[in-house]
Amino acid sequence: MPKKKTANIEIKKLNHTNIFQYLRKHSGMTKQDIVSSLQLCLPTVTQNINELQDEGLVHESGSVGNTGGRRAKTYDIVKDARTALGLDITRNHVTTVVVDLTGSICYRVRVRRKFQQTDDYYRFLGQQVETAVTESGVDQERVLGVGIGVPGLVTEDYQTVFYGAILNFTGATCTEFSRYIPFPTALFNDANAAGFAEIWAREELTNAFYIMLSNNVGGSVVIRNQIYAGDHLRSGEVGHICIVPDGRMCYCGQRGCVDCYCSATELSSLTDGNLNAFFALLKSGDKQAVKMWNEYLDHLALTVNNLYMVFDCTVILGGYVGEFIGDYVDEVRDRARKYNSFENNADYLRVCSYKTEAIAAGAALNFIAGFIDSI
Repeated sequence: MPKKKTANIEIKKLNHTNIFQYLRKHSGMTKQDIVSSLQLCLPTVTQNINELQDEGLVHESGSVGNTGGRRAKTYDIVKDARTALGLDITRNHVTTVVVDLTGSICYRVRVRRKFQQTDDYYRFLGQQVETAVTESGVDQERVLGVGIGVPGLVTEDYQTVFYGAILNFTGATCTEFSRYIPFPTALFNDANAAGFAEIWAREELTNAFYIMLSNNVGGSVVIRNQIYAGDHLRSGEVGHICIVPDGRMCYCGQRGCVDCYCSATELSSLTDGNLNAFFALLKSGDKQAVKMWNEYLDHLALTVNNLYMVFDCTVILGGYVGEFIGDYVDEVRDRARKYNSFENNADYLRVCSYKTEAIAAGAALNFIAGFIDSI
């Protein structure tokens, strides 16, 4: 009997979560819509809708039907019933976002601030969070937490950076970062945070590799809609795959890494660090920009094909370069298909959904996802 009781409780919770998720993905649905789509009986749907309303997570949003008969009520989730914040920490900037239960970004700001492991810097992060809550107008009591995306490898409990060569902050802890943040806080590897944001935005994806083409190159492996961390929490480190034996020296101490050839700085070095200016030059037909771009594409095509050969799945181009590469994705595909051993195409390539806030959004969405799973 206890097993049967436990099973019934689990089914009730599953129905509760599934109905909320359905309304999160489909706006303005009636009870009958939910009955038909989820194959549940009307009393079960009615009971769960009532409970979700009592919890402040769902509200009546209107009605539909013929004017001559009784109109059916429609329902939506209360988008800001819970929110979460995300920070993206880089060498010279901090991006802050607020996301709601749909994953929509309702506040964003990027400010220049050099990273330092100092009390002043951590106080600044606390001020950014406080400002975001105030200016976005969200209820402080409904904030689930703050996710912090960092350019380093993070322990399984999201509390410590165990490899942080880029910012020289190996050993940094969540306790330090959250010193002045009055909410639950967790650290996330930047590429994994961005990859998580893509999973959220593209629910049709089951397996994918997200390659982050920013000032450094990172990656995230998605298997069955989950981030695959690897045995040592180092999966997806595409930036340290060697594509040019005995090539350029990488910050990791090895030579010829993808990071040396496919980072955004390889392009922006022509324009004093301004990636927008590089792509403006490229569009104008500047010979040096075109030459650099062609070399960049050759290395990128080799890299994405290698990923496709290993994972046999969608490869998503993201990061700073991903913001601009939509206009050139056919060029990337054309070069990558020449390396493809099995098809004469590179249709597996996609451009990222999130352009500039992927890391911060993904860090925040981890809290949103955790809450939804608990409903």
